[in-house]
Amino acid sequence: MHLGIFGGTFDPPHIGHLALAFEACHQLELDNLLWVLTPCPPHKPNQPITPLQQRIEMVQAIVKNEPKFELSRVEIDRPAPHFAVDTVEILGDKYPNARLVYLLGGDSLRDLPFWRQAQKFTRLVDTLGVMHRPRASIDLSALKHDLPNLREKLFFIEAPLLQISSTDIRQRVRGNRPYRYLLPPLVDNIIIKHGLYASRF
Repeated sequence: MHLGIFGGTFDPPHIGHLALAFEACHQLELDNLLWVLTPCPPHKPNQPITPLQQRIEMVQAIVKNEPKFELSRVEIDRPAPHFAVDTVEILGDKYPNARLVYLLGGDSLRDLPFWRQAQKFTRLVDTLGVMHRPRASIDLSALKHDLPNLREKLFFIEAPLLQISSTDIRQRVRGNRPYRYLLPPLVDNIIIKHGLYASRF
């Protein structure tokens, strides 16, 4: 089984996330894709974040009608801090016969040597599916020098370039600017129902 791991704060999840998820499933021939919702990302210690239950509700709205998608509680049900190396190790134990495919953006790939136990992380995953972002310059030779076991694990995902971010959506909601078509309708309904982002961020 090819098992995709798609981590994020998903605050909120948007059509850019979905575009990457569908392209990854197709190009990497994933059998399932776990949406790993991070309650408290260690690299965003001072950023205000929407309450966990409301983000769970939004991700559930995204995955419920897609047979290959699943909300994973691997980080929800364990105490912080949540590091990718621990998450991948837990999922590897839970799915011992699966090939683990970890999805990340080009900026995250660039910073990978600075992740917690980066060499162990790259050893535990079978493939790194990378969505290259134009502004993220990546020195592959330096990366492969720092993480030699990375060489055969990189797969660059070709996907439509969508300049959409959760930060921009939050700012649009707060500023009463258009954002409707940047989100699936079910997620938009949850934002409206809870009054999310109107007075924060």
